[in-house]
Amino acid sequence: MKFTKMHGAGNDYVYVNCFAEQVENPEQVAIRVSNRNFGIGSDGLILIMPSDKADVRMRMFNSDGSESEMCGNGIRCVAKYAYDHGIVTKKEISAETGAGILTLQLFTNGVDKVEKVRVNMGPPRLTRAQIPMLGDPQDSQVVGLPLNILHETFAITTVSMGNPHCVIFVDNVEHFQVEKYGPLIENHHMFPRRTNVEFVQIISRTEVRQRTWERGAGETLACGTGASAVCAAGVLNGLTEKKILNHLSGGDLELEWAEDGSVYMTGPATEVFSGEINL
Repeated sequence: MKFTKMHGAGNDYVYVNCFAEQVENPEQVAIRVSNRNFGIGSDGLILIMPSDKADVRMRMFNSDGSESEMCGNGIRCVAKYAYDHGIVTKKEISAETGAGILTLQLFTNGVDKVEKVRVNMGPPRLTRAQIPMLGDPQDSQVVGLPLNILHETFAITTVSMGNPHCVIFVDNVEHFQVEKYGPLIENHHMFPRRTNVEFVQIISRTEVRQRTWERGAGETLACGTGASAVCAAGVLNGLTEKKILNHLSGGDLELEWAEDGSVYMTGPATEVFSGEINL
């Protein structure tokens, strides 16, 4: 199988051009290629596919083989690959995902390669039913709800950006025990499809620092849908403005909850290397 390794702010995936390749059993392939000792090494597998609804289609599989609806860093790399490798020639394209069709604006460098991408992530989905999250009423929002985990109480805010996120604001994110609390919240019974978890430190009303425990992958260097959820959660809690700079472990993302109701994310997309693997 031919592949290309790419990352968005350190959130790295193995990408396969399914305009030319066919991937059988992608769940098992994701587990194999993601292994950082016996595989290529990545946070998961992303398939770049034809679409009858958009310019391209993205399917994304976590390192444990589970399929997710959407990946904000991954979709930027899909756009870069599609443009740089001639699948598309436009600098504004559409991409079909499990969370719907997204519009992406491409920014190129002097040699006409994509350096960064601005993604219309769509409006945040805020009700329990949309997360999904148990509890009544199902049409209510969850903002600052107390959640008890191992004798600690966290104030959680839940947002879906096509996939579920639980945002928690902490005083010192660098020293927070993400690996301890992340999996317990990810698998909490309140989240029937599990959840991603963002631990966030407020630097100012326009700047935050985020660490993410990703559903099905563990802690990752960046999470684009998570950063978009944090943008919304900061506003809902009265902690940030609608336009912020988010410092993630692998790099920075610019977020804006715009007047049209959508969250816009701008960030880098980087191709690292290409190769073949015998499956």
